[in-house]
Amino acid sequence: MSLLDLLASRAPRMKASEIRELLKLLDQPDIISFAGGIPDPALFPAQAIADAYASVLGGAEAGAALQYQVSEGYLPLRKWLAGEMGKLGVACDEHNIFITSGSQQALDYLGKLFLSPGDTALVTWPTYLGALQAFNAYEPRYDRLTPDGGNMTPAAYQAAAEASSTSAKEGGKVKFAYLVPDFANPTGETLNRQQREAVLDLAGELDIAVIEDAAYRALRYDGEAQPPILALDCERSGGIENARTLYCGSFSKILSPGMRVGWVCAPRRVVERLVLMKQASDLHSPSINQVVMHRVSEAVFDSHVEKLIDAYRQRRDGLLAALEAEMPDGVSWSRPEGGMFVWLTLPEGSDATALLARSVKEARIAFVPGNAFHADGSGRNTMRMSFTLADERAVGAGVPRLAKLMKG
Repeated sequence: MSLLDLLASRAPRMKASEIRELLKLLDQPDIISFAGGIPDPALFPAQAIADAYASVLGGAEAGAALQYQVSEGYLPLRKWLAGEMGKLGVACDEHNIFITSGSQQALDYLGKLFLSPGDTALVTWPTYLGALQAFNAYEPRYDRLTPDGGNMTPAAYQAAAEASSTSAKEGGKVKFAYLVPDFANPTGETLNRQQREAVLDLAGELDIAVIEDAAYRALRYDGEAQPPILALDCERSGGIENARTLYCGSFSKILSPGMRVGWVCAPRRVVERLVLMKQASDLHSPSINQVVMHRVSEAVFDSHVEKLIDAYRQRRDGLLAALEAEMPDGVSWSRPEGGMFVWLTLPEGSDATALLARSVKEARIAFVPGNAFHADGSGRNTMRMSFTLADERAVGAGVPRLAKLMKG
C-alpha cells in the first residue's frame, strides 16, 4: 500500500502553481522574466523595516512581539487598518478587521468557510490563479462571472448549480462571487462603478457573498479611483454589519510580501468564524511581523505608495511602448490604469504554453500562459506579462526577442 492511496478526495484538485514554478527561472541570470507578479525588491522600504524591528526588539514591546497573539491580530494594526478602510468609504472598527498570513490565507479560509463539495463559485474568466488553487481544495464547481452582463440570469446560475449537484445533502448552491475589481490579476482590467453595482445586484438576487480581492488597489497610475465594492455595499445595506462583501487586503504588493501580512474587512459575524479557523490552523499570524508592519505603515505607507507609483508607471509605459513597436499583427493587449500586469491575446489557434517552452529555450524569455487563469483550462491563446521587474534593459532586449519568436 502507498500512502498516496489514503489521500482525501480533494487531493487531486491541489495542483502546483504554474507561476510559482516559473519563479524558479528567476535564479537563472540570463532569463528575462515577465512571469512573476512580484514587487521589485529594490523598492522595498528595507531600512524602515530594519529600524522598526530593531526598535521593537530593543524596547518595551519586545515581549509582546515575541509572544503569542490573539487570533484576530495585533490590535493597533487592526485599528490602523479600520482607519484606512474608513478613508475608502467603509465605516468600521477593529472588530471588523481580521489579520491573515497574506491575503492568500484569507482566500483559503473563505473557501473553507463557504464551500461544500459541489457548491458553485462565480469567478471571472480569466481569474487569479491563486484563488482557484485556494478554492479547489474545497471541491467546488465554477461558473463564469460577467460584470458586463450576459445571458446568465440569477435563475440560470442557480439552476446550473443545482443540476451539477450529486448529493441531496450538500452542494448545489451558488455561494459567492470572487473578483479582483482593481487592475485585475491577470488582465490588468478595472471595473467601473456600473459594473461593480451590477455584481452587487447579481449577488443580491442570488443571496450570495462577494469576495473582493483588493491586492493591487493602491497601485493606480492613471484615471479616477473607483469605490470599493464593499463601500458601495455599505451604502446600500446601511453599514458593514449588513454587507455581503468581504474585502481582502494585503501589504505584500506595497511594503513586503515576505512578511506575509494580509487582512479581511467583513461583518463581525464573519470575522468571528474566521477567528475560529485561525485558532485551529496556525493560532495567529507572526506577532513581531504584525507589530513591525504597524510601525512601518504608520510611518511610510502613503509616501511609499507614491514612490511605487512613480516607478511602476514608467515600467508599464515602457512595456506598452515596446509592445506597440514590436508585436506582430494579430496580437492585442490590455492597457491597465494600474497594478502589475498586461494581458496579451494572440491570434486564434495560438498556444501560449507551447510558445513559452520555445521562448525559454530559444529566446530566454519567460511569461505566464493564460490558460492557467481559466477555471476550465481555456484561453490557450492568451498570456500574462508583469512589468514590475521590467526595467529598460529587460524591455529593450526581451520584447523584441519575444516578438521575433512570434513572427517566426
